[in-house]
Amino acid sequence: MGLWKRLAQLLKSNVNDIVDGSADPERTLDLVVGEMRGQLVEAKKQVAVAIADERRLKQQVEAEQKAAADWERKAVLAIKAGDDELAKQALMRQRDHDGVAAQLAQQHEKQAHAVEQLKIALRALNTKIEEAERKKTVLVARQRRAEALRSIEGTLSGLKESSAFETFNRLEKRIDQAEAEADAEAELGREMSGSTVKQRFDDLERDASADDALAALKQKMGIAPPTPVVARVAAPQSEDEEELAELETALAELKAREGGQT
Repeated sequence: MGLWKRLAQLLKSNVNDIVDGSADPERTLDLVVGEMRGQLVEAKKQVAVAIADERRLKQQVEAEQKAAADWERKAVLAIKAGDDELAKQALMRQRDHDGVAAQLAQQHEKQAHAVEQLKIALRALNTKIEEAERKKTVLVARQRRAEALRSIEGTLSGLKESSAFETFNRLEKRIDQAEAEADAEAELGREMSGSTVKQRFDDLERDASADDALAALKQKMGIAPPTPVVARVAAPQSEDEEELAELETALAELKAREGGQT
């Protein structure tokens, strides 16, 4: 397990260097995940070496066991040949190979166990990296949202500090003043050209015409007394003119009464 401790220390050291040296969280996360991926590749190589060592030990155990079996077979042949001394030597060789095979078998068992642990740890590391990549996506989204909120808040603070709305209010007042001045100039222009006076007389004549039409309609319907028509004449300048005006008024009243009787 010393291998994984070395890998963990190396990964931690590299990640800390990346985090301390980068001000961009998104880039930092990419670099961290990339570093973890690189360490995963290195870990796979180390696990592959451990697996190769385990297989080599197994082959050595099998070779020693085979050699021990061969020397045992040779001892049997020597006994059958009546050569006990040769049989003893063969048995001694067999014992040596059996001892080496036993030691190698112990090492192989430990190595096989270590390989299984390394495989489990490797799968766990791969799972962690996949989880880190998923978290990276979430963290990047959160970082971008935080930056957007910070930008908006900065803009609002800038508007408050620069009194932008006060500027709008001042411009609105200036525009209101300009409109009022333009209206006043237009009114003065009309007064100077006489159009306003003419318009006032036109309005008076239109109102008088409407009043006369209304009175005539009511008289025709019999719901209102006849309205004497008062002639709009200039003030008499002599007695003859006064008499003529009185005659015209009496004649107008007589015609009005005759019209009401019919």
